[in-house]
Amino acid sequence: MSHGSTGAGGRSKGLVLTAMIFAVAMTFIDQTIVAIAAPTIQHALGLSSSGIQWAINAYLLTLAALFAFGGRLADIAGHRRMVVLGVIIFAGASALCGATQGSGAAAEAWLVASRALQGAGGAIMFPAAIAIVVVTFDLHSRGRALALFFGLAGALTAVGPIVGGQLIAWNAQWGWRAIFWINIPVALIALALIAISKPPNESRPAPMDYRGLALIVAGVGLSVFGFQQATQWSWSNPGVWASIAAGVVLLIVFFAVEARTESPLINVRIFRNQTFTVENIIIGTASAAFIPVFFFTALYGQIALDEKADTASLLILWFFLGSWWPRRSAVGCWTGSGPSCRWCSAACWPRSGSGCGPARRPT
Repeated sequence: MSHGSTGAGGRSKGLVLTAMIFAVAMTFIDQTIVAIAAPTIQHALGLSSSGIQWAINAYLLTLAALFAFGGRLADIAGHRRMVVLGVIIFAGASALCGATQGSGAAAEAWLVASRALQGAGGAIMFPAAIAIVVVTFDLHSRGRALALFFGLAGALTAVGPIVGGQLIAWNAQWGWRAIFWINIPVALIALALIAISKPPNESRPAPMDYRGLALIVAGVGLSVFGFQQATQWSWSNPGVWASIAAGVVLLIVFFAVEARTESPLINVRIFRNQTFTVENIIIGTASAAFIPVFFFTALYGQIALDEKADTASLLILWFFLGSWWPRRSAVGCWTGSGPSCRWCSAACWPRSGSGCGPARRPT
């Protein structure tokens, strides 16, 4: 079956796929494009070293903490509706980031809050977009569609530093604002394609697990806060360890509560599958090393090596050349066949088996 074929309701599957790629493109670009502009943003707004780190981490923190909530909300309220809402929130937050005024603490608070709102928009949009691709394509063509989805969208992660570097080189005063505003035309294209293609809006009304939501948000938030403040407070400060320990305890409580919840935020019983659990530990560890590379490579290139932003961006590009093929191989997971399944097991786990391909029972 070709990707351009027409499915139920007369909708073009290829157009639906294109719409979803444009929708999530912003989240992929934003993972790296901001990192290359970090030194320029810090200088322009007079941010502290901790402040610029929070500007980077606030986005990733809310994206991770609310991802499971976004997936569950999409199942309940409708996938297309949540993609549209997520795109609007993300684009609006991007506009707020670029409109940051003043300097010092006020500018820092504005930028960090806007970045956190971006992450929330991404958490609402991304799992719903995956679910739409899965629902739109049958099992035979789903693997190829998801290969295009993650391949093209993931390639934009490598494009981010290059675009960011060129924008900064173009105009140091406005270029850093443009790295946020570039999301707005992408969002408008995504919304137009969604309106034209009319993706499926499947929903399954169910109670929302607010108790689980509170536990996972608090657990992730406290853990990240402890690690973030360690550079300022020092590792010998009891507050750092107390924050990390409290976050870990809350996450343990979250898993215990979810196992006994009838309609959980995350179906934690899938972790009884030892292979699945080990794969997620490996991928989680790799991601913990992968994400910081963007930030510190950008700083190293522009501060330690005294390179311009457009030249420093190439350092990150070389890193992507080594990681591109494993990302491309991830699609095997979606069809349930082939050794490439192991590459993307972590991509599905926040969902309750409803939006990330065919659900599998733990063995």
